[in-house]
Amino acid sequence: MKIYLCTYYRTPMFEKLSVLLDTIPAEFYDDPIVLAGPIFALIIFTEVVISIQRKHELYEFRDSAASFGTTIGVVLIGSVTKTGAFLVMVGVYHFRLFDFDIAMWWYWVLLFFAEDFTFYWHHRLSHEIRVLWAAHVNHHSSQKMNYSVAIRQSWVEVCYKYIFWLWLPLIGFDPLHVLLFQSFNVIYQFWPHTQLIRKVGPIEWFLNTPSHHRVHHSSNAIYLDRNHAGILIIWDRMFGTFQEELDEEPCVYGITSNINTFNPLKFQALGYIDLWNDISRAAHLSDKLRYIFNSPGWSHDGPDKTSANIRNLAKAQLNK
Repeated sequence: MKIYLCTYYRTPMFEKLSVLLDTIPAEFYDDPIVLAGPIFALIIFTEVVISIQRKHELYEFRDSAASFGTTIGVVLIGSVTKTGAFLVMVGVYHFRLFDFDIAMWWYWVLLFFAEDFTFYWHHRLSHEIRVLWAAHVNHHSSQKMNYSVAIRQSWVEVCYKYIFWLWLPLIGFDPLHVLLFQSFNVIYQFWPHTQLIRKVGPIEWFLNTPSHHRVHHSSNAIYLDRNHAGILIIWDRMFGTFQEELDEEPCVYGITSNINTFNPLKFQALGYIDLWNDISRAAHLSDKLRYIFNSPGWSHDGPDKTSANIRNLAKAQLNK
């Protein structure tokens, strides 16, 4: 599906931008996410049918409708920001440190690992830095775990997330290839958003699976801020953020203080409203900055409700 931005911007005021947009290769518009959309819709429909037949109550109509509502915003905003990100990546690519031969198999393998590694750190920091969490929290705001939750994404995150990937064209990876692999990562991340698929054997050791991702979407103390994987779970195992799904600890979905609204506009904004309220309460600039850059749950005048502290308190309670 082509994004006809070139036509839209073809005015004297935007003549230079139009020239830039005309340099975008046709392949850029063949985003595999667009092709995957109908498949996602079919899978969601199938899961709804199975849920009804088995009386699992996996879906709540208003909750899923809110997720679909956010998708409209992501598509509209993302079509513009992804184009801008590509142009910036092209600019960075001119200063690349290496000239890779794309005919070599290791180029694609290296890009696969580098892109997934980048996603892991982008995702992890989105849980550990309050201002980034304000954008990401809406993805976790549902108290359900189903395939409609996979499409509940942030309108703000699609505006800045590409910054984390800029080092890849600087290294020498073609911007078109970077965005292509990023799309593959997004497509892969759809399938772990389900309760219907239990553990899937040996691949649990190295791939992100529904079991691993159920942990990630849970508000249980032991599960908080764990399993940030995109495709490979190896990064969580390497950097100490992995947590197995335990039979004795059933997942409770949502966040520690749930956002009780089905209005997409509200749950897109509430993270920033809460952040602003906390910043306003702080008298000192240093505390205001800590609210922005510290972990969610940090407070200058209240209990420490960061995920790390909640986990430690839970562990201490168990050891008594």
